[in-house]
Amino acid sequence: MPPEPEPTDDALMAAYAHGDSAAFERLYARHQAGLYRFVRRLLGTAMNAQADEVFQDTWLRVVHARARWAPQGATFRTWLYTLAHHRAVDLLRRSHREVSLDAFDALDGDGAKPWAPEATAWQHWPAPASAAPHSEELAFWRRAGERLLGCLDQLPLPQRSAFLLHHDDGLALDEVASALEVGFETAKTRLRYAMSKLRTCMGAYLAPIAALPPAARGDVP
Repeated sequence: MPPEPEPTDDALMAAYAHGDSAAFERLYARHQAGLYRFVRRLLGTAMNAQADEVFQDTWLRVVHARARWAPQGATFRTWLYTLAHHRAVDLLRRSHREVSLDAFDALDGDGAKPWAPEATAWQHWPAPASAAPHSEELAFWRRAGERLLGCLDQLPLPQRSAFLLHHDDGLALDEVASALEVGFETAKTRLRYAMSKLRTCMGAYLAPIAALPPAARGDVP
């Protein structure tokens, strides 16, 4: 007999609401890694020590809301990330690190190029393909990764949130808007500004890619 299909997140949450603790364990296993990564990168390196607090409190909120939970048009994952985003914003506000969520929502005003996912070649940087890459190539990729995290830290919170949800966690743009509780165009604008600023910030590390050997760039002959 073919294996039974995996239950959806919504089905597992519904089962958990009716007392099935194993359903919660499956939900946790599915989403713990992605949610923890999102929380850490949303808070930034200066507040990484608080990531555990936000992560754990997000799951506690899931537990406390189980009896009244309903999909209401959003997936469980979108709702989960909304809870995490709320908790992180609360913490950042108390720490006086949070930038106004409306500060960068003007449709035009910073000269940002139109949002273009295909322009983000750095998003899928390959590791050096050679079996024994040169030490300078390894150092380049290591510095580039560190630089990207530093560039993310420099983004205003609204733009960092949109970028992480869309590019790091794979939410569609309408799901990003739902998770951030903003309109579709606002989410699109935040993402456009984030991409423009990251391209500028990463420029010094993108340029040397063309000078690397094809194998180090991940090119296929």
